[in-house]
Amino acid sequence: MYTRQPGVGQRLDALAIGPFHRHLLALIAGGMFFDAFDNYLSGGVLGALVNAGISDIHLNALFISIGFVGLTIGAWMAGILGDRFGRRFSYQFNLMVFGLGSIAAALSPSMGWLVFFRFVMGLGLGAEIVVGYSTLIEFIPARSRGRYAAILNLITNLSLFLSAMASYVVIPHFGWRWMFVIPGIGALVVWYLRKTLPESPRWLASVGRTEEANAIVRDIESRSVRAGEPELIAQAGPDRGHLGELFARGQLSRTIVGIAVVVIGFSVMYAFVSWVPTLLVKRGFDISHSLLMTSVMFAGGPVGSLISFAIADRLGRKWGLVLFSVLGAVFGMVYPFATSMASIAAFGFAVTVCIYVLSALGLATYTPELFPTRLRLRGMGLCNALGRLANVGVPYAVVAVFSIAGLLGVVCFMAGMFVLLAIVLLVLGVETRLRSLEEVHAEMPVPGDAPAEATFPTTRVTR
Repeated sequence: MYTRQPGVGQRLDALAIGPFHRHLLALIAGGMFFDAFDNYLSGGVLGALVNAGISDIHLNALFISIGFVGLTIGAWMAGILGDRFGRRFSYQFNLMVFGLGSIAAALSPSMGWLVFFRFVMGLGLGAEIVVGYSTLIEFIPARSRGRYAAILNLITNLSLFLSAMASYVVIPHFGWRWMFVIPGIGALVVWYLRKTLPESPRWLASVGRTEEANAIVRDIESRSVRAGEPELIAQAGPDRGHLGELFARGQLSRTIVGIAVVVIGFSVMYAFVSWVPTLLVKRGFDISHSLLMTSVMFAGGPVGSLISFAIADRLGRKWGLVLFSVLGAVFGMVYPFATSMASIAAFGFAVTVCIYVLSALGLATYTPELFPTRLRLRGMGLCNALGRLANVGVPYAVVAVFSIAGLLGVVCFMAGMFVLLAIVLLVLGVETRLRSLEEVHAEMPVPGDAPAEATFPTTRVTR
């Protein structure tokens, strides 16, 4: 049955951002940074392995493919474990898996063992993105949730540049093994520091562990300043939820939106970011100029995250994603007609900005908000698992399209995905800006009971 009282979510939303929230962001960002660093190190490491005669192109392909398999399974398992055993268990478990896996990879006696440990690392790497964003939004007040998710996305994506720089400095002087040692040790250090972080009170309340949830919230309140009074809302009884609810009436449209955001976001990112240097060479630029223009284009990554920071809690998630999906389609269609180095780099930069707005605003912020607490990690796990599976097919799709229609065909393929995302958002998307997580899902049916708003009204968080 429902009771009317301030829930743990409303009490968390009533707090001003303080040291606890910044500490939480730092520790979650630390884990996700090393996760992404480990993900991006493949290029430099595989080149060094081929150069040393340890690997060849076929083993390299196996290394990459088995990593995607691990990422897919890890994303799915993180959702199951996180909703069953809690956020804290899941993020500690996956950090240990990819931390120890990275150390083991550094000690691999052969390429076969390295491939095996890449699969093990993938299990942890795929889990971190599911758990990290979801855990953050369950603690951060609604008025700041979008900005903090954008900051987390920015820190995570900085690893692309830093991993490339580390490969340039570390591999020639110390060897490829140290590229696995760095994220492995970093992950284990973060794992140790994260032991002090509490379980999500929202998850505890959702499974009936109300006293534990209240105790954690009281502790956070004792270290924070209130920005307002918590609202009285309808409180449902505990419910762990089940997988089928992701496809039930009311939730299905949101699940479709989440899948579209992640799958299209990953697909466009991989199609553009991974293939830009190759496509530039195909257009007749030498490798030196190709890499220079690519560096300028990829500077759009952090810019996209900063734009998301600026608009997430102002323009909103849904309309921000629609706007930058349309802009991404427009810039993408103009890109093939640019001829000078400056114009190619400029339009490529603009496309990259749009892609990373999708990452920060969509994957980091909007997608976890689409699922109620009892289903959040399973929903994120499903979306990310399907996104990783799409990564397996996208390279082949790009090659096929390029062989038939050239660069224009590839960008039309990308523009079509941008447009499809905008349509899905316009038809099925809901706006979550400045709304508590409980309000966003107040209309969702709880099995065996009536919807919350049937009895009590919901409230909107205001600045």
